[in-house]
Amino acid sequence: MTFYDLLKWGENRLAAAGISEAELDARYLLLEAFEMDMTHFLLKQREEVPTTDGRTREYSMAVQARESRVPLQYLIGSQEFMGLSFLVDEHVLIPRQDTETLVELVLTENREKEKRVLDMCTGSGCIGISLSVLGNYETVEGADISREALRVAEENNRRLSGRVAFRQSDLFGAFEEQERYDVITSNPPYIPSAVIEGLEPEVKDYEPRLALDGSADGLEFYRRLAEECPGHLNPGGKLYLEIGYDQGEAVEELLRQRGFVNRRIVKDAAGNHRVVCGEWPVSGK
Repeated sequence: MTFYDLLKWGENRLAAAGISEAELDARYLLLEAFEMDMTHFLLKQREEVPTTDGRTREYSMAVQARESRVPLQYLIGSQEFMGLSFLVDEHVLIPRQDTETLVELVLTENREKEKRVLDMCTGSGCIGISLSVLGNYETVEGADISREALRVAEENNRRLSGRVAFRQSDLFGAFEEQERYDVITSNPPYIPSAVIEGLEPEVKDYEPRLALDGSADGLEFYRRLAEECPGHLNPGGKLYLEIGYDQGEAVEELLRQRGFVNRRIVKDAAGNHRVVCGEWPVSGK
Protein backbone atom coordinates (compact mmCIF):
# COMPACT_ATOMS: atom_id res chain seq x y z
CA MET A 1 0.00 0.00 0.00
CA THR A 2 1.30 3.44 -0.93
CA PHE A 3 0.87 6.57 1.13
CA TYR A 4 -1.72 7.68 -1.42
CA ASP A 5 -3.61 4.38 -1.03
CA LEU A 6 -3.51 4.75 2.73
CA LEU A 7 -4.91 8.27 2.49
CA LYS A 8 -7.73 7.10 0.23
CA TRP A 9 -8.50 4.23 2.61
CA GLY A 10 -8.96 6.69 5.44
CA GLU A 11 -10.95 9.08 3.29
CA ASN A 12 -13.35 6.33 2.23
CA ARG A 13 -13.82 5.12 5.80
CA LEU A 14 -14.65 8.62 7.01
CA ALA A 15 -16.97 9.33 4.09
CA ALA A 16 -18.86 6.10 4.80
CA ALA A 17 -19.22 7.21 8.43
CA GLY A 18 -20.85 10.47 7.31
CA ILE A 19 -17.94 12.80 8.08
CA SER A 20 -18.63 15.90 5.99
CA GLU A 21 -14.97 16.80 5.37
CA ALA A 22 -13.69 13.25 5.02
CA GLU A 23 -10.89 14.08 2.55
CA LEU A 24 -9.53 16.94 4.63
CA ASP A 25 -9.78 15.08 7.93
CA ALA A 26 -8.10 11.96 6.52
CA ARG A 27 -5.24 14.09 5.24
CA TYR A 28 -4.74 15.86 8.57
CA LEU A 29 -4.72 12.55 10.42
CA LEU A 30 -2.20 10.98 8.04
CA LEU A 31 0.15 13.97 8.15
CA GLU A 32 -0.04 13.95 11.94
CA ALA A 33 0.60 10.20 12.25
CA PHE A 34 3.59 10.22 9.90
CA GLU A 35 4.92 13.62 11.07
CA MET A 36 5.10 15.08 7.60
CA ASP A 37 3.81 18.19 5.87
CA MET A 38 1.86 18.30 2.63
CA THR A 39 4.95 18.92 0.52
CA HIS A 40 6.61 15.74 1.77
CA PHE A 41 3.40 13.78 1.30
CA LEU A 42 3.22 14.84 -2.35
CA LEU A 43 6.81 13.74 -2.83
CA LYS A 44 6.23 10.36 -1.15
CA GLN A 45 2.61 9.59 -2.03
CA ARG A 46 3.50 6.83 -4.53
CA GLU A 47 6.02 5.19 -2.22
CA GLU A 48 5.19 2.00 -0.33
CA VAL A 49 4.35 2.47 3.34
CA PRO A 50 6.83 0.44 5.42
CA THR A 51 4.98 -2.60 6.76
CA THR A 52 6.87 -2.43 10.04
CA ASP A 53 6.05 1.20 10.62
CA GLY A 54 3.81 1.49 13.70
CA ARG A 55 2.56 4.81 12.43
CA THR A 56 0.26 3.00 10.01
CA ARG A 57 -1.53 1.49 13.00
CA GLU A 58 -1.57 4.92 14.67
CA TYR A 59 -3.26 6.36 11.59
CA SER A 60 -5.76 3.51 11.48
CA MET A 61 -6.70 4.08 15.13
CA ALA A 62 -7.08 7.81 14.54
CA VAL A 63 -9.39 7.17 11.58
CA GLN A 64 -11.48 4.82 13.71
CA ALA A 65 -11.71 7.45 16.44
CA ARG A 66 -12.80 10.06 13.91
CA GLU A 67 -15.41 7.59 12.60
CA SER A 68 -16.75 7.59 16.17
CA ARG A 69 -17.01 11.40 15.87
CA VAL A 70 -14.11 12.29 18.14
CA PRO A 71 -13.31 15.86 17.00
CA LEU A 72 -10.41 16.13 14.58
CA GLN A 73 -8.79 18.82 16.74
CA TYR A 74 -8.59 16.49 19.74
CA LEU A 75 -7.00 13.79 17.58
CA ILE A 76 -4.30 16.05 16.16
CA GLY A 77 -4.06 18.01 19.42
CA SER A 78 -4.27 21.53 18.02
CA GLN A 79 -6.44 24.23 16.47
CA GLU A 80 -5.52 27.43 14.64
CA PHE A 81 -6.91 30.66 16.10
CA MET A 82 -5.94 34.22 15.19
CA GLY A 83 -2.98 32.86 13.24
CA LEU A 84 -1.66 30.96 16.27
CA SER A 85 -1.63 27.22 16.90
CA PHE A 86 -3.28 26.30 20.21
CA LEU A 87 -2.99 22.96 21.95
CA VAL A 88 -6.40 21.46 22.73
CA ASP A 89 -7.69 18.33 24.44
CA GLU A 90 -10.96 17.02 25.83
CA HIS A 91 -10.78 19.42 28.80
CA VAL A 92 -11.22 22.57 26.71
CA LEU A 93 -13.65 23.92 24.17
CA ILE A 94 -12.19 23.90 20.66
CA PRO A 95 -11.51 27.52 19.57
CA ARG A 96 -13.89 28.67 16.84
CA GLN A 97 -13.38 31.22 14.10
CA ASP A 98 -16.52 32.99 15.36
CA THR A 99 -14.63 33.92 18.53
CA GLU A 100 -12.04 35.78 16.47
CA THR A 101 -14.70 38.48 16.07
CA LEU A 102 -14.36 39.27 19.78
CA VAL A 103 -10.55 39.31 19.73
CA GLU A 104 -10.40 41.52 16.65
CA LEU A 105 -12.89 43.94 18.22
CA VAL A 106 -10.84 44.27 21.39
CA LEU A 107 -7.64 44.83 19.40
CA THR A 108 -9.28 47.48 17.19
CA GLU A 109 -10.89 49.41 20.03
CA ASN A 110 -8.08 49.17 22.59
CA ARG A 111 -4.84 50.15 20.92
CA GLU A 112 -3.15 51.53 24.04
CA LYS A 113 -0.67 49.03 25.45
CA GLU A 114 -1.13 50.25 29.03
CA LYS A 115 -4.20 48.10 29.56
CA ARG A 116 -5.11 45.56 32.20
CA VAL A 117 -7.04 42.78 30.46
CA LEU A 118 -8.90 39.83 31.99
CA ASP A 119 -10.32 36.87 30.07
CA MET A 120 -12.96 35.11 32.15
CA CYS A 121 -13.90 31.45 31.43
CA THR A 122 -10.61 31.28 29.55
CA GLY A 123 -10.62 27.56 28.61
CA SER A 124 -7.65 26.93 26.30
CA GLY A 125 -6.55 30.53 26.84
CA CYS A 126 -7.05 31.35 23.17
CA ILE A 127 -8.63 34.77 23.77
CA GLY A 128 -6.26 36.01 26.46
CA ILE A 129 -3.11 34.66 24.83
CA SER A 130 -4.08 36.07 21.43
CA LEU A 131 -4.63 39.47 23.04
CA SER A 132 -1.27 39.23 24.80
CA VAL A 133 0.60 38.29 21.62
CA LEU A 134 -1.19 40.55 19.15
CA GLY A 135 -2.10 43.46 21.44
CA ASN A 136 1.02 43.39 23.60
CA TYR A 137 -1.00 44.71 26.54
CA GLU A 138 0.72 45.55 29.79
CA THR A 139 -1.21 42.93 31.79
CA VAL A 140 -3.30 40.00 30.58
CA GLU A 141 -4.85 37.48 32.97
CA GLY A 142 -7.17 34.53 32.54
CA ALA A 143 -9.45 32.63 34.89
CA ASP A 144 -11.42 29.40 34.71
CA ILE A 145 -13.14 27.09 37.16
CA SER A 146 -11.55 24.00 35.57
CA ARG A 147 -8.09 23.04 36.78
CA GLU A 148 -7.70 20.72 33.78
CA ALA A 149 -8.53 23.52 31.35
CA LEU A 150 -6.02 25.79 33.06
CA ARG A 151 -3.25 23.24 32.55
CA VAL A 152 -3.92 23.46 28.81
CA ALA A 153 -4.04 27.27 28.95
CA GLU A 154 -0.77 27.42 30.87
CA GLU A 155 0.96 25.20 28.31
CA ASN A 156 -0.36 27.36 25.48
CA ASN A 157 0.92 30.41 27.31
CA ARG A 158 4.33 28.81 27.74
CA ARG A 159 4.54 28.10 24.02
CA LEU A 160 3.04 31.30 22.62
CA SER A 161 3.31 34.22 25.04
CA GLY A 162 4.76 33.57 28.47
CA ARG A 163 3.13 36.75 29.76
CA VAL A 164 -0.39 35.65 30.76
CA ALA A 165 -1.17 34.83 34.39
CA PHE A 166 -3.92 32.29 35.07
CA ARG A 167 -5.88 31.42 38.18
CA GLN A 168 -8.60 28.96 39.11
CA SER A 169 -11.79 30.77 40.00
CA ASP A 170 -15.56 30.43 39.79
CA LEU A 171 -15.99 33.74 37.95
CA PHE A 172 -14.68 36.35 40.41
CA GLY A 173 -14.78 34.13 43.49
CA ALA A 174 -10.96 34.02 43.80
CA PHE A 175 -10.43 37.73 43.09
CA GLU A 176 -9.74 40.43 45.65
CA GLU A 177 -12.14 43.35 45.77
CA GLN A 178 -9.49 45.84 44.65
CA GLU A 179 -8.50 43.91 41.51
CA ARG A 180 -9.76 45.95 38.55
CA TYR A 181 -9.28 45.86 34.79
CA ASP A 182 -9.64 48.11 31.77
CA VAL A 183 -11.01 45.31 29.58
CA ILE A 184 -12.85 42.12 30.52
CA THR A 185 -13.62 39.50 27.89
CA SER A 186 -15.55 36.26 28.18
CA ASN A 187 -16.85 33.43 26.05
CA PRO A 188 -18.91 31.77 28.79
CA PRO A 189 -21.07 28.65 28.54
CA TYR A 190 -24.21 29.85 26.75
CA ILE A 191 -26.02 26.91 25.19
CA PRO A 192 -29.40 26.14 26.83
CA SER A 193 -29.21 22.79 28.61
CA ALA A 194 -31.96 21.13 26.57
CA VAL A 195 -30.36 22.20 23.28
CA ILE A 196 -27.06 20.44 23.93
CA GLU A 197 -28.42 16.95 23.20
CA GLY A 198 -29.41 18.09 19.72
CA LEU A 199 -25.92 19.26 18.79
CA GLU A 200 -23.48 17.35 16.58
CA PRO A 201 -21.89 14.30 18.27
CA GLU A 202 -18.48 15.98 18.12
CA VAL A 203 -19.82 18.68 20.43
CA LYS A 204 -22.33 17.01 22.73
CA ASP A 205 -20.37 13.80 23.24
CA TYR A 206 -16.81 15.07 23.43
CA GLU A 207 -16.46 18.76 24.23
CA PRO A 208 -16.62 19.57 27.97
CA ARG A 209 -20.21 20.07 29.14
CA LEU A 210 -18.88 22.54 31.69
CA ALA A 211 -17.86 24.86 28.84
CA LEU A 212 -21.16 24.49 26.97
CA ASP A 213 -24.06 24.44 29.42
CA GLY A 214 -25.48 27.89 30.12
CA SER A 215 -28.41 26.59 32.22
CA ALA A 216 -32.05 26.29 31.14
CA ASP A 217 -32.17 29.50 29.10
CA GLY A 218 -28.46 29.80 28.32
CA LEU A 219 -28.18 33.12 30.15
CA GLU A 220 -27.03 32.13 33.65
CA PHE A 221 -23.41 33.18 33.19
CA TYR A 222 -24.38 36.46 31.53
CA ARG A 223 -26.51 37.32 34.57
CA ARG A 224 -23.58 36.61 36.85
CA LEU A 225 -21.10 38.48 34.67
CA ALA A 226 -23.40 41.51 34.42
CA GLU A 227 -23.64 41.54 38.20
CA GLU A 228 -20.00 40.82 39.08
CA CYS A 229 -17.98 42.57 36.36
CA PRO A 230 -18.73 46.16 37.51
CA GLY A 231 -16.91 45.46 40.76
CA HIS A 232 -13.76 44.64 38.77
CA LEU A 233 -13.85 47.21 35.97
CA ASN A 234 -12.09 50.54 36.15
CA PRO A 235 -14.29 53.58 35.42
CA GLY A 236 -14.72 53.62 31.66
CA GLY A 237 -13.71 49.94 31.47
CA LYS A 238 -15.10 47.80 28.67
CA LEU A 239 -16.81 44.42 28.69
CA TYR A 240 -16.89 42.11 25.63
CA LEU A 241 -19.09 38.99 25.75
CA GLU A 242 -19.41 36.33 23.07
CA ILE A 243 -23.02 35.25 22.63
CA GLY A 244 -25.18 32.81 20.72
CA TYR A 245 -26.75 34.13 17.53
CA ASP A 246 -30.17 34.67 19.21
CA GLN A 247 -29.03 36.07 22.57
CA GLY A 248 -27.97 39.60 21.65
CA GLU A 249 -31.02 41.52 22.85
CA ALA A 250 -31.32 39.53 26.07
CA VAL A 251 -27.66 40.02 27.04
CA GLU A 252 -27.70 43.69 26.05
CA GLU A 253 -30.73 44.14 28.32
CA LEU A 254 -28.89 42.50 31.24
CA LEU A 255 -26.07 45.03 30.82
CA ARG A 256 -28.57 47.90 30.56
CA GLN A 257 -30.26 46.87 33.80
CA ARG A 258 -26.92 46.77 35.58
CA GLY A 259 -25.92 50.25 34.40
CA PHE A 260 -23.55 49.66 31.50
CA VAL A 261 -23.48 52.41 28.89
CA ASN A 262 -22.56 52.50 25.17
CA ARG A 263 -23.99 49.02 24.77
CA ARG A 264 -24.10 47.40 21.34
CA ILE A 265 -24.40 44.11 19.54
CA VAL A 266 -21.69 43.24 16.99
CA LYS A 267 -22.15 40.77 14.14
CA ASP A 268 -19.63 38.21 12.95
CA ALA A 269 -18.48 37.68 9.35
CA ALA A 270 -21.55 35.54 8.64
CA GLY A 271 -23.87 38.34 9.73
CA ASN A 272 -24.95 36.72 13.00
CA HIS A 273 -25.01 38.44 16.37
CA ARG A 274 -21.74 37.40 18.03
CA VAL A 275 -20.54 39.92 20.66
CA VAL A 276 -22.29 42.20 23.14
CA CYS A 277 -20.21 45.14 24.35
CA GLY A 278 -20.71 47.62 27.15
CA GLU A 279 -18.79 50.22 29.14
CA TRP A 280 -18.84 50.80 32.86
CA PRO A 281 -19.58 54.53 33.30
CA VAL A 282 -16.90 56.80 34.69
CA SER A 283 -19.32 57.77 37.45
CA GLY A 284 -20.62 54.21 37.88
CA LYS A 285 -21.36 52.96 41.40
